[in-house]
Amino acid sequence: MLDKMVDFDIMNNNLFDVLKERGFIAQTTSDEILSEKLTNEQITFYNGYDGTASSLHVGNLVTIMAMLHLQRAGHRPIVIIGGGTTMIGDPSGKTEMRQMLDETIIHANAEAIKTQLNRYINFDNSQAIYINNADWLLDLNYIAFLRDIGRHFSVNRMLAAEAYKQRLERGLSFIEFNYQILQAYDYLELYRRYGCTLQVGGDDQWGNLLAGVDLIRRIESVTVHALTYPLLTTADGAKMGKTAAGAVWLDPDKLSPYDFYQYWINCDDRDVEKLLKIFTFLSLDEIKHLALLQGAELRQAKRVLAYEVTKITHGESEASAAAKTSQAAFGTGKDLTSMPSTIITASRLETGLSILEIFNEVGLTKSRNQARRMIQQGGIYVNDERVTDVQAMLTSNDVTDKGILLRAGKKKYHRIEVKNE
Repeated sequence: MLDKMVDFDIMNNNLFDVLKERGFIAQTTSDEILSEKLTNEQITFYNGYDGTASSLHVGNLVTIMAMLHLQRAGHRPIVIIGGGTTMIGDPSGKTEMRQMLDETIIHANAEAIKTQLNRYINFDNSQAIYINNADWLLDLNYIAFLRDIGRHFSVNRMLAAEAYKQRLERGLSFIEFNYQILQAYDYLELYRRYGCTLQVGGDDQWGNLLAGVDLIRRIESVTVHALTYPLLTTADGAKMGKTAAGAVWLDPDKLSPYDFYQYWINCDDRDVEKLLKIFTFLSLDEIKHLALLQGAELRQAKRVLAYEVTKITHGESEASAAAKTSQAAFGTGKDLTSMPSTIITASRLETGLSILEIFNEVGLTKSRNQARRMIQQGGIYVNDERVTDVQAMLTSNDVTDKGILLRAGKKKYHRIEVKNE
């Protein structure tokens, strides 16, 4: 769990304005009312995560950072793991129906995510609440639920929601159509149990959030609120948190702290200020100063970004090790022990190991074809020597006292350790 820190921006400014300037706010039910409530009241709010994987990713880190800002300002987060809703599958942002997961897998994923969230959120002394919506969704009486809850939903209004409109041409299953109703019911349940009056989530969830606001208004005659975060994209328009090797996971077993660090240090120059605002707790004044750096000096701002985000997610020691290894990989040191590595047997080098094969195997390229193209473009290196032949092989002659150092492009490194059988 992160240590409690003072947020000087929030001490000196309206919390809503700080969140807005940092880039956390896309849409709200009322900017004016939420600004007043976040400044003058202590509210309970919630964010949900479905158990579709055993780890959260960088896209989820946006919501985690926002929750931390809110919690540090004195508001109470509720974190819902969607043990029930995951069995339905959220159609938002998906062109096809999600894979149906077994209940055992969903439960295991939920437990893994719970452990992961403990790294960030302070759950001590009920400062935050963790709950699984399977607790109330799995035992619902279907007929009673339709009569008591379903009657408040207009099919026409639901079909107008962006998440459903995008799916109608490809086909929207009845089971997915129920997702919005269940998420709205979650909000009602949390209002009744904990007095929750704000739901937050990604901007693709806006229709689902409004459905919950409307349901509570109809049943409880109470006005509650919703706030969405922007769906982040990079300066070139790509979805934030995706790489050639896949998602940028928060779990160190899925993505090493070094690779996590490298993701941030390799960001587009145009994204540095935006990423510093969202993914670090540096003050806005500090960020403005770093954003003014130009040319080669901007590298320092990227190192600050990479270190701060890695520290938040993996701890200070891992962040320091990743920074040290990154510097070593650029020739300023000798310690490569934290660099991602793969062990191969010496026998694989006896007849030669295809460079196309090994770069694909260790994840530096997505495929052999990509490795081939990168060789042709001059972007593949072995022990800092550029490879020019697509037929080139690794042999025992390439082994150094540090193993074999592979590099794709300017910044993606991987070390091969060679062991005798």
